[in-house]
Amino acid sequence: MPEPRRVVVTGLGAVTPVGNCVAESWTNLLAGCSGIDTITLFDPTGFGVRIGGEIKNFKPEDHISSKELRHMDRSAKFALVAGKEAVADAALDMSAECPERVGVVFGTAAGGVEKMLTQQQILLERGPDRVSPMFLPHFLPDSASGLLAIALGAEGPNMAVASACATGSHAVGEALKTIARDDADVVVAGGTEASILPVIFAGFINMRALSARNDEPKRASRPFDAERDGFVISEGAAVLVLEEAAHAAQRGARVYCEIVGYGSGNDAFHMVQPRDQGAGAAKVMRAALRDASRSVGLQAADIGYINAHGTSTPYNDRFETAAINNVFGEHARQLAVSSTKSMTGHMFGAAGAIEALACVKAIETGWLPPTINYEHPDPECDLDYVPNKARRWTPSAAMSNSFGLAPPTTPSLVRAKADISHTLSAFRPSAADSPDRGAARI
Repeated sequence: MPEPRRVVVTGLGAVTPVGNCVAESWTNLLAGCSGIDTITLFDPTGFGVRIGGEIKNFKPEDHISSKELRHMDRSAKFALVAGKEAVADAALDMSAECPERVGVVFGTAAGGVEKMLTQQQILLERGPDRVSPMFLPHFLPDSASGLLAIALGAEGPNMAVASACATGSHAVGEALKTIARDDADVVVAGGTEASILPVIFAGFINMRALSARNDEPKRASRPFDAERDGFVISEGAAVLVLEEAAHAAQRGARVYCEIVGYGSGNDAFHMVQPRDQGAGAAKVMRAALRDASRSVGLQAADIGYINAHGTSTPYNDRFETAAINNVFGEHARQLAVSSTKSMTGHMFGAAGAIEALACVKAIETGWLPPTINYEHPDPECDLDYVPNKARRWTPSAAMSNSFGLAPPTTPSLVRAKADISHTLSAFRPSAADSPDRGAARI
């Protein structure tokens, strides 16, 4: 029986509310800098919520030709810029690769909504003959995955994942499984979103899901805090280059960590609310741990850090805490748990990808990002949330949780030195990498 194909992370890319590249984003996450501010992408006058996590000083023309940019939706621009950064970081030379062995798994919760709304307005105001024929391929959810494949010349498996706020985690998990089953040697995986749009704001405001701290935007996202009042909409993209371990070693690639587990599921309960006590979340965390145990023998007690879904909503934070306590038992008292959404806001389809990236960087650097704005402990949220300041740690294994709306999928990442799983992926430092390449070892 052949040895299982192990999967490592060799490249990272990001465009986030706290930075337009990985280095800037990670520096600001460790510093506890919030990317939340008053909305500028549209006039929020008259809206009950006027804050969000926008990308600042974004200049896609520095990375993408004007001809390509002309038809792209904002979400695709984020994806392409972050994707190019990740591929460059991985030092992936496509001229040396078999194109059919390089794939793209990239997701979005909403796709090119702005493109659709713009063309709908043109239809109403100027008639059907003025609707652009190019809007169709550029509003589709798989626009980003297609554009990335074209830019890279990647002819391997290509798909767009759409599972609401769990999308980014699912993309990474499905990329892991694509390589594990020998359908590709390299997969560019991640998520993107550009949903700071009036109609989306209005819908979430009327759902009463958003924080309304308009006068103090940087303090609005406060996961696990007793005075949390909702999440903050944000935008951006994050990308991970996943690679079969032997393939990475053969080309001398720098390895960040290994991805060892992935779990996915749903609670079949409600389109918005989670099942009581986070039953669905607990189920997928256990699924990812089982996957990691089968692949490398990783156990729940090996997990040292969880990057929580941590949306800053009353339901999610309470039920996610209950689920972690349920799955980890006494070991939950030893876990560090933080929510980077306290700084980035909720990037929807990109959330799971940037949070997987945060797990990778935590393993690489030995630093845990904090949960900022944690001021008032909630008796029902009783874990160590790395409050307000980054913390040193000895890298072991990390998990990243992602939970979505309809369908109510609940993906999470566990990362123990290089291990990822959808809804529950496990990352752990790569034992295959040499110390001089900067990867932690088990």
